[in-house]
Amino acid sequence: MRLRHVLLAATLLGSALPTLACRMTMALEQWPPYLYRDAQGSYTGLDLELLRAIFKEAHCTLVTLPELPTARRQLLFEKGKLDMLPAASDTSERQSYARFSIAYRDEAVGLFSKPGNAAGVRQIGSFAQFTRSKATLLAPKVGWYGAPYAAARPALEKDGRLNTFGSFQQGLRMLDAGRADLLMGDVLAVRHEARQQGVALTTLPFLALRAPVHLMLNAHSTSTADLARLNAAITRLEQRGALAAIRARYDTP
Repeated sequence: MRLRHVLLAATLLGSALPTLACRMTMALEQWPPYLYRDAQGSYTGLDLELLRAIFKEAHCTLVTLPELPTARRQLLFEKGKLDMLPAASDTSERQSYARFSIAYRDEAVGLFSKPGNAAGVRQIGSFAQFTRSKATLLAPKVGWYGAPYAAARPALEKDGRLNTFGSFQQGLRMLDAGRADLLMGDVLAVRHEARQQGVALTTLPFLALRAPVHLMLNAHSTSTADLARLNAAITRLEQRGALAAIRARYDTP
């Protein structure tokens, strides 16, 4: 009887304890229009709006830390010093140190030309047709832009049809200067930079890549319960159309 009372008291005490707080850290960065500092010095962007909505729905606290270079941010995450990275691809290589939410948006990679060059690339309706053409391409130096591009890259380099750039600012300037017929990149990022530079663009009628992106949680500093809360929040927000409304404001493809 005494043991039963002790167990009952322990159960009641456990139920009275507050739930452990859901709190995650994330480093800021400059990746417009997904996450960037506006003219007033405030951080904004598509991903930041989506994250704030998701964390609010999940009753979690998102703590933003000062900007870090990409390589430094990745290193700190792998060491457990950052809890979450947004816009991540779910890969087998990352499974040893990370867990992934369900997708909260897609990434879209497109090809662009200057309006005056539209006639020369009008017949290109797919990436396969581009590889068979004689058109030249500007592409980012680093990053994954789909299996078709990865397969075609060696031949493009060999034929002198590929030039690379380090930033979309540089890439748009190269396209505007006539360094290539086409520019490839993240659709929203290219459009944002083109508006900043006042460069008119024509978008080719296909995507080189469309793929889901996820919240990448540190497997050591977060729990499966944290992941479940975020997944449930994403699901509810998608069902209500709240995330779609945010994405629509940014004209996502």
